[in-house]
Amino acid sequence: MTFITAIDRYIFRLTVVPMLGVFVLAASLLMLEKMLRLFEFVSTEGGPISVVFRMMVNLVPEYAGLAIPLGLMLGVLLAFRKLATSSELDVMRAVGWSYTRLLRVPYLITLALVAVNFAIVGYLQPLARYGYEELDFELRSGALGASIKVGEFVTLEDRVALRVEGSRDDGRELSGIFARVAQDGPQGQVLAISARQGQFLANRDNRNTIILRLLDGTIVHDIPGQPSRVLSFSQHDLPIDLPAIERFRQRGEESREYLLPELARMGWSSDSSAAVRADSQADFNYRMVEVVMMFMLPLLAVALAIPPKRSTSALGVFLSIILVVAYHKVNQYGQDIAELGRADPLLALWGPFAVFSALIGWMYYQVAFVPGGQAIGALETGYAKVTKRLGRLLRRGRRSQRAEIEDPAGPHAEPQPLVAGSGGVGAV
Repeated sequence: MTFITAIDRYIFRLTVVPMLGVFVLAASLLMLEKMLRLFEFVSTEGGPISVVFRMMVNLVPEYAGLAIPLGLMLGVLLAFRKLATSSELDVMRAVGWSYTRLLRVPYLITLALVAVNFAIVGYLQPLARYGYEELDFELRSGALGASIKVGEFVTLEDRVALRVEGSRDDGRELSGIFARVAQDGPQGQVLAISARQGQFLANRDNRNTIILRLLDGTIVHDIPGQPSRVLSFSQHDLPIDLPAIERFRQRGEESREYLLPELARMGWSSDSSAAVRADSQADFNYRMVEVVMMFMLPLLAVALAIPPKRSTSALGVFLSIILVVAYHKVNQYGQDIAELGRADPLLALWGPFAVFSALIGWMYYQVAFVPGGQAIGALETGYAKVTKRLGRLLRRGRRSQRAEIEDPAGPHAEPQPLVAGSGGVGAV
């Protein structure tokens, strides 16, 4: 017997297409709001726009940790829902294909996605989170070369005041430049420089200094107690010392920046303090429980994908999204209280996993092994009653609107008296 049959390939196509679509849609929605805030933050700090996309790349593993399970579950759910609503599932069941056999290909997909998600949450997410924090720090500290705002005075190292009227070619060509430089020394000399054009150049001899090359300008040299001297120049190079930039911290200040083997070593090491052990164990168990739960998602998808007979209810689709997102939030809460030492990490994280797994197992048993069983039969019945009642109210409202349009006076309006015209009695 062939391990993968034509039906398995058909189920694979039905599963993969919506799964990829849901993954892309979920990741895009999660990143969209963050992208808008990042654009606002970068523009406020005066940094280059390219840093927004570098920060967004570091956010992809964070959002993929939720988007991959959600895409897997909805891909399987929509595939089996299509089979059920088109009666293909009844045919497969009639020829001896059980739900467990039909889940062979979805579970092969699950194994591949579990491996991918394990690599993401165990290795990529910590490195990406650290990279994001480093970019955020460098943007705030000016290490990314925050631009000088046009039309505003900028102070550098408390000795150089600089103002630029115009900027072109991404800041390479400056115009309308004014600089005031307070030189070191006992005499307190001050240079006031104005130039028509200028540009910043790198200093190969000293990386902590940049060169501001000025063209067609004037220098006013002011020395206390002496007459000021005015000089004109066609080109003048003004060295400017860059502010000292604090180095970013080392990776590992937060437990979420550690790789999975590092967390395991710290969480169960006698050399670690109690707070470090609690923090590391909570993060380690949180990542593991998020990955292991993916093995239960195909069962949940099948349990919620089969609508009642002669029904096309989509209640299971909405309920599946609510359950997955709610479980993810419960895990985050369990991680937080475990990090604070208020609960044991095994109980706070694997306890909800056990409860949710038992619920999924019962729901799948009702659909797969109980004749005519429905995992959410009571909810489907209530949902059908509510939709029927809403449908009646809407139809009644539409009939009332049509009646008002056809007879604006209403059914209880007084009859109008007949008026006799010059040619006889008015028509009835």
